[in-house]
Amino acid sequence: MGPLKGTKVVELAGIGPAPFCAMLLSDMGAEVLRIDRTEATDLGVRIDPRFNLLNRGRRSAAVDLKLPEGLATAKRLVAQADVLIEGFRPGVTERLGLGPDACLAFNPRLVYGRVTGWGQDGPLASAAGHDINYIALAGVLAAMGTKGGPPVPPLNLIGDYGGGALYLAFGIVCALLEARTSGYGQVVDAAMVDCAASLMTSVFGHDAGGGWTDARGSNVTDGGAPWYGAYETADGAFVSIGAIEPKFYAELLRLLGLAGESLPPQHDRSGWPALRERFAEVLKRRTREEWRTVLEGTEACFAPVLSVREAPLHPHNVARGTFIEVDGVTQPGPAPRFSRTAPEVRSGPALPGQHTDQVLADWGFASEELVALRTAGAIR
Repeated sequence: MGPLKGTKVVELAGIGPAPFCAMLLSDMGAEVLRIDRTEATDLGVRIDPRFNLLNRGRRSAAVDLKLPEGLATAKRLVAQADVLIEGFRPGVTERLGLGPDACLAFNPRLVYGRVTGWGQDGPLASAAGHDINYIALAGVLAAMGTKGGPPVPPLNLIGDYGGGALYLAFGIVCALLEARTSGYGQVVDAAMVDCAASLMTSVFGHDAGGGWTDARGSNVTDGGAPWYGAYETADGAFVSIGAIEPKFYAELLRLLGLAGESLPPQHDRSGWPALRERFAEVLKRRTREEWRTVLEGTEACFAPVLSVREAPLHPHNVARGTFIEVDGVTQPGPAPRFSRTAPEVRSGPALPGQHTDQVLADWGFASEELVALRTAGAIR
């Protein structure tokens, strides 16, 4: 019953941002059909397919796109779709016969979503790369890490997921809305280097206004400010502090027992090392749970630093149902939420080709056609 119910999507199986985008659309109610390869492959994802959560919520058909019968099958599916998603290097789908020009010729309303690292053009378009490379070129990676230390990759959240997948999903929905008016689809080109740069918009503004320094760990939100960072507690765990506004900072000092103490002014950067040392000393006196009792839910802007295994157990996350269980696997639930058309996860990850016959039949293939395709080796 999600807001994208009735939208049909064909996904050409890949890794990283493309399947995450497909997962997001599926969570929101779209019917997503993943076209997997017929030969066994992990596509570079070294994980049991049952736990590849990016593939949740949709069915899989294994089709050999290199055979004429397989290509014809894929085109027949795309002809019925509202959206196609692919995450290959530039030119790959064109060589397969499933490029934008070919697909839009027989389905003019199709929204053709493609995500790459460097984009469809430019000097680096055909080069290999991964998240760390794309965010490095966009100016993101240089800002990550401690003062005096090397840049630290923020997992692959910014290039692959926050940049590529989310921007692709946003672009696809925008193009779907426009197609309702114009009657025509179009290509959505989500380049991770572009999207990661877009995520840095506010930083570029601060830099232009003189409020940013390129030295890592020297700014307010990069861990430079002592009142915006993580501190170790007595039990070796960590807590996070984000008391930016003056009233929140004052409350933090009060709850830490530092109100009235002679401390450097909050925004005096020359005093930040001394202030950080004092905060660290105080916060190390109690355990993380003891600080939760004092600080959690207050105006001090506090949260315990939780691991992947701890986060689903926190009372706030439990109360909101932030994490769900599907087929015995705990995982984040769909986001965002809607007041009327609630999204849902309909199933766990499908094995490659698990639903080939069933899904092709649902999309209009007769039983004798399935036999012929299987005999030709075009489906598995």
